[in-house]
Amino acid sequence: MPQKVFAPWDDPAEKPLIQFRNVTKRFGDFTAIDNINLDIYTREFFALLGPSGCGKTTLMRMLAGFETPTEGTILLSGQDIGPVPPNQRAVNMMFQSYALFPHLSVWENIAFGLKREGKDKATIETRVHEMLKLTRLEKFARRKPHQISGGQRQRVALARSLAKAPKLLLLDEPLGALDKKLREETQFELMDIQEKTGTTFVIVTHDQEEAMTVASRVAVMDEGELMQVATPDRIYEAPNSVYVADFIGDVNIIEGRAHQAGDKLQIDWAEGQPALFAQTDKNFDMGQTCYIAIRPEKVAISAERPQGANVLQGKVLDIAYLGNLSTYHVQLPTGHVVKAQQANTRRISRREFTWEDDVWVSWSETAGVVLDK
Repeated sequence: MPQKVFAPWDDPAEKPLIQFRNVTKRFGDFTAIDNINLDIYTREFFALLGPSGCGKTTLMRMLAGFETPTEGTILLSGQDIGPVPPNQRAVNMMFQSYALFPHLSVWENIAFGLKREGKDKATIETRVHEMLKLTRLEKFARRKPHQISGGQRQRVALARSLAKAPKLLLLDEPLGALDKKLREETQFELMDIQEKTGTTFVIVTHDQEEAMTVASRVAVMDEGELMQVATPDRIYEAPNSVYVADFIGDVNIIEGRAHQAGDKLQIDWAEGQPALFAQTDKNFDMGQTCYIAIRPEKVAISAERPQGANVLQGKVLDIAYLGNLSTYHVQLPTGHVVKAQQANTRRISRREFTWEDDVWVSWSETAGVVLDK
């Protein structure tokens, strides 16, 4: 039986859990959030991604109730949460600093919110045990936060946030304090926990790899606006603007003038250089400025001139060796630098290409995305 794909945003019958309706937030003259409309669905792991100061944390703080919109409404399960104080929302927030109580044990930290709600002892016992099991912390229940590692403290903060079974958990740069290897391991743990609990997670991050790994959908933000909201593969393979293409992963962007013939686009981009060709379903005016974005892994590098739609000659300027991959920075006669990536599939004692080598770079008509802005 085919597995049902999780895509509630494509189902017109699905009701969003969270709805931002024309939400604007100003601080004095500064507009932090500019007329945003956004739907987030139950069980989603949703990422707000963007550079510092793009408004992602403000958006999250409005969901938590620490900020109120200047204009517009935020609905949670169809209810306007504007007037609801933070402690009465079915929302919990996990802070970057974890904010654990140093004098309380792991067990007591997790139980804290439940005790404050006046839950009975048996309920608290059961719930804390569930959370310890979920986050694999049973062995550490009696320890204090300073007696466990950073990764374990992160899991305690998560267990404490989930103990009250919120409909929505907000995570503010939750893995920022961990080293790279631990961060990668913890990303998968987070996804696992999110799936097991069925809680909707909204994560704020400026780390694109993190967003692309954990999220069902990603909202790329810039200067208080949503630039694109889509699944990670769509954001990577079909960015809607130069900004999004450039923000996610590595990319070559070449500016040129459009010259359309059917679904094929000819791009005239430099004096004395062959035109580039791409397939697109967008319509461009004759001579309109356009941009072609090609990922380095879709660019081939060769010593001999290859056959193909887009073939350019240049010199190897730089080589980045990343173990599994080598990225060649090839400078064209125009001064443009094109990055081409090769997988290092076998052990070799020497590279095929080295600095200053004359090489050819090439890519197919379908490898690039043509953008108009």
